[in-house]
This record gives sequence, C-alpha cells and structure tokens, in this order.
Amino acid sequence: MKKLIFILISLLVVSCGKKQTEVSEKRLLQDTLQKIDSINAHRTKYNDSIRALNSQNRYRDYSGTHQFSHSEINKTGTVKFTKIGRDEYKLSGKISSGINSVEISGVGELVTEKYLNFDGKIIQKIDGTTYVRNKKTSFKDEKKGNFWRLQDKVNSDGFVDYIDIYF
Repeated sequence: MKKLIFILISLLVVSCGKKQTEVSEKRLLQDTLQKIDSINAHRTKYNDSIRALNSQNRYRDYSGTHQFSHSEINKTGTVKFTKIGRDEYKLSGKISSGINSVEISGVGELVTEKYLNFDGKIIQKIDGTTYVRNKKTSFKDEKKGNFWRLQDKVNSDGFVDYIDIYF
C-alpha cells in the first residue's frame, strides 16, 4: 500500500512538472517572438530612414519644365524633367518652328552640378535634313549662361549644332 501511494505521488509530481514546463516553454516562446517583432519593427524603421536619405538629391532638384533651344531654330521649346531617382530625371521635350524641329526624350542623370549625362534620343529636322543622336552623351554647363550645352555638337553634315537646356 505504501508503495502504491508513493508511486501515485511520484506520477502526480512528474505529470504536474510537464504541464508547468510546457506552459513556461510557451511563455518563453511568446516573449522571444515579441522581442523579434520589436527588433524587426525597429530595423524596418531604420531601413526606411536610410532609403529616404538615399532618394534625396545630392544636387538641386530640377523637376519641372525648362526652356530648350537649338542654334538653327529661332524659337525656344520646353523640356520636362520628371524625377525618377536620385539626381535622375526622365526628359521629354520639343522645339518647332516651320519645317525645323528638335525632339528630345530619354533619361538624364546629374553627375555633378556641371554635367548632365543623357541616355536617349535627340531627333532634329533642320532644313529638310533629319539627324538622330541616340548614343550616350552629356550636357555641360560651360559657364556661358544658365544652361547645359550638348557636348556632341557636330551633326551628320559636319556642322556644329548648339542644343541647350536652360536651368
């Protein structure tokens, strides 16, 4: 009889111990998950702040509409700068006067305040001749005014064209 009581008490102690262990393990798991969620929320906030800083321009923001000119066309046109990244803009614009016209479309990236790298297409129709520039080039502030001048100045006929974007 004494052995039977001793065995029953031992079983109760062992069975109660497992439930308490399971409960404490669940509580420990919940606490750990809460800590992990808190750390992840903090990391997300930190990463968002870094992402916001990295999207800010290093140089002035040129978003908007700017004047656009060509040396052979007596009118000025407009070119629209739409921000697509850090110091990176989608450019699209046109000048036309009579049979002469110039269209520009592509992506411009400011690499310094002085240089705007351009990757896109410039189509000019001057006096019935069409010339397409579609290789990477740059516009440079030559300190001759408030404009960037296209550095690929020589057209297919061997003449110099001044294509300027005013800022």
